[in-house]
Amino acid sequence: MLTDKFGRHINYLRLAVVDRCNLRCTYCMPENGLVWIKQNDLMTDEEMVRICSIFTKLGVNKIRITGGEPFVRKNCISLIENISQLHNLTDLSITTNGLLTEQYIPLLKEFGIQSVNLSLDTLDENRFFEITRRRSFSQVMKTLDGLLKHEIQVKINTVVMENQNIEDIIPLVQLTRDLPVDVRFIEEMPFNGNDHTTNLHWNHSKILHHIKGHFPQLIKTEDPKSSTSYHYKIPEFIGNIGIIAAYTRSFCGDCNRIRITPSGILRSCLYEGGGINLKDEMRSGKTDEELTHIIIKTIHHKPKDGWEAEKQTLTASQIHQSMATIGG
Repeated sequence: MLTDKFGRHINYLRLAVVDRCNLRCTYCMPENGLVWIKQNDLMTDEEMVRICSIFTKLGVNKIRITGGEPFVRKNCISLIENISQLHNLTDLSITTNGLLTEQYIPLLKEFGIQSVNLSLDTLDENRFFEITRRRSFSQVMKTLDGLLKHEIQVKINTVVMENQNIEDIIPLVQLTRDLPVDVRFIEEMPFNGNDHTTNLHWNHSKILHHIKGHFPQLIKTEDPKSSTSYHYKIPEFIGNIGIIAAYTRSFCGDCNRIRITPSGILRSCLYEGGGINLKDEMRSGKTDEELTHIIIKTIHHKPKDGWEAEKQTLTASQIHQSMATIGG
């Protein structure tokens, strides 16, 4: 099993299959998009499956497919199918914005996808357009309905942004009354592809206080090991509530995650810059055994937490990369 120098077992890989996205969310990227990775610099399907296979042999049993928006990648559904067939993989999940997902839901169920994280920052169609700069709200809701119909676990990811979607917090909480969904409120992070730093006002504590003001019966539930989310529930509601302290990073202590960007860069922490380019290592002719050695060595030096990673490796400009280029 992969272990870092702090004794943490790494069993969770987040694989970004593409950097492109069909939304332009204000907290993720500029209105005109980004300078996208060139096709030749993206990993091929075969390279991604090879890397995932090496990681599963090293004890990784959970893989999340992310982007950008995964389904923007050509033939992404075939890639997901191939990854789902890897030995020792017990948990394959996806993060998506829902625009292109609905048509693939029956196949996702067939491939054994256990859960889907659906990005949804508002239940108001006009605010959806203001945040995403796209008029696609109805399609996202169709995807939500389809996932629930096929009994795939849904986690709704909502980035909380001052002066943009605060009025949506309570309506989103109310979704958990009758639907078996987890609604997770995420502190806004500075990964927006812009030159300004996030001024966090709506942190974990303020979000929690706001929800308790409307639902004083809210109770704290147990947080699974290595969870990034603080878990809560309103008695007699079907679904659950989570708050992710993504900016204040209070979940770093028992981190079990690593990331691979669409161009093949292995990052042992979301907040670090640089990393080892596994795609280049593969294309230089490295064997699986040699790649395994590189991976083990890199994971061993995983930073203690996001603050240490940022201090050690990030420049001021790098801090503001888009989540699309890092891997959501």
